[in-house]
Parts: sequence; C-alpha cells; structure tokens
Amino acid sequence: MRRWALLIALGLPLAAAMDADAQQRQAPPHEWVFGAWTGGIFPPGDIEGAECFGSPTVIFTRDLVMRASVLDIGYRQRTIETAASVPNGLEFRFTPMAPMLGAFGGQVPPDAGFGCGDSPNVLRVERRGPDEIVFPNCSQFPSPLRRCKTQ
Repeated sequence: MRRWALLIALGLPLAAAMDADAQQRQAPPHEWVFGAWTGGIFPPGDIEGAECFGSPTVIFTRDLVMRASVLDIGYRQRTIETAASVPNGLEFRFTPMAPMLGAFGGQVPPDAGFGCGDSPNVLRVERRGPDEIVFPNCSQFPSPLRRCKTQ
C-alpha cells in the first residue's frame, strides 16, 4: 500500500510539470480563425448549424485554407507556408502552386488565390468581430464572411 502512495506522490509533480509544458506551448497565430466560414463571394446570410456547415465558402485549418470555387465543384485547397499576426488580423503566405496542364493551358487556375493583388499566394484577413472577417481588397471575396456556428 505504501508503495502505491509513494508512486502516486512521485508522479504528481511530474504530471504538473507536463501540464505546465503543454500550457507554455504556443498556439498558432491563426488558431482563432479555424473553422468554417460563409459569405465572402456573396453577403453572408443568417444561416446556422447544418445549413452553414453543409456549404461553407472558406475553411481554415492548421495547415490548409480551402475555398469554394465558381469554376469547380470541389474546394480549392492552399497549403499554408506561413501565418503571421498583423494589426487587426492575419497574413497568410501559401506554398506557390505549380501551373496546371489542360483547361488552363499550363497556368495557375484563375481562382487559385482570392483575387487579392498580384499574388495568389498571399491572403490578408481582417478581423471585424469575434465571428466576422473580411479579405481586404480581394476582388473574388468582396463581402464579409461569418463563422459557421452550431445552434
């Protein structure tokens, strides 16, 4: 019985140290934007729950940003090279895309980016509130986006 008490007593400081290490790990700067968002291409409606999650316009994950495309059924997927906090938001730099053969004649698809400036490999996200963002100066996403939430 004493052995178990000793093992438990020795294990508690170790568990506390492991918990402190986990708390000290930095979350990625774009963690607050993770999830599904609607709007952007069109003004966001007041949809929630399954309806919103069933057809989001943009999805942010730790490593990817996926966006709806008007030219294709599937989502365009961009791999995040870097994500950095900037005043009022984020700046993503994506891994450059290789030109696609076929329909686009050896060029990058026109909706590979977000219509922001000269590079399809950069996306700036401006935070308007806890559940609203915009992509400033992005012609393909002129409207705000709202986070999909459960009811």
